[in-house]
Amino acid sequence: MQKPSLELKGSSFTLSVLHINDADLDGVARELDDKLAIAPQFFLGAPLVVNLSAISDPDYNLAGLKDLLISRQLVIVGITGAPSAIANQAKALGLALIKSGKQSQNQPQLPKTTKIVKQNIRSGQQIYAKNGDLIIIGAVGNGAEVIADGSIHIYGSLRGKAMAGANGDKNAVIIAQNIDAELVSIAGQYWLTENLQAHASIKSGCIRLDGDSLTVEALSL
Repeated sequence: MQKPSLELKGSSFTLSVLHINDADLDGVARELDDKLAIAPQFFLGAPLVVNLSAISDPDYNLAGLKDLLISRQLVIVGITGAPSAIANQAKALGLALIKSGKQSQNQPQLPKTTKIVKQNIRSGQQIYAKNGDLIIIGAVGNGAEVIADGSIHIYGSLRGKAMAGANGDKNAVIIAQNIDAELVSIAGQYWLTENLQAHASIKSGCIRLDGDSLTVEALSL
């Protein structure tokens, strides 16, 4: 029997949600550029759902926002939390209206995996552990990026960028034998070098979220 030319099947995908808290597109552009500068390769071509629940202006320039995101090589696939007037704009622009809601307790979850890399990560290299933890047995050099949807363990020096909980896991942690990073991030909350300098006395440590703020604890590694 010949296989049909197309099939429609249910599936689930993890999408990042971009919350717009201000109607000023110039301000949004400045802050977006700052965030993209942190890890441009990670965000390049990223599909986004835009949450507009903080926007009440029925004449909000949604087309301008869409053009702004496209110009930064981001992909807006739909909006959520928008009032009806903005929702009508979204329909005219060909954007999906996505209802937010908690996942069912019985919904099957993808198995968590662990990616182990036994080498130094050099400048310009990027390692990503999808839907799992990342273990680096080696150093992460300046200009290198390590990213995981789960936690990141580095048995060596962290001098580049480490981004854990990339899909929003607030329980993710970053553990390293020597923390001297350009950037660390957990579930979108990040510290740059100047933030880490306030904790310069901690070399081996665990970086985690405490509420909505990062914190670092000394470890004996």
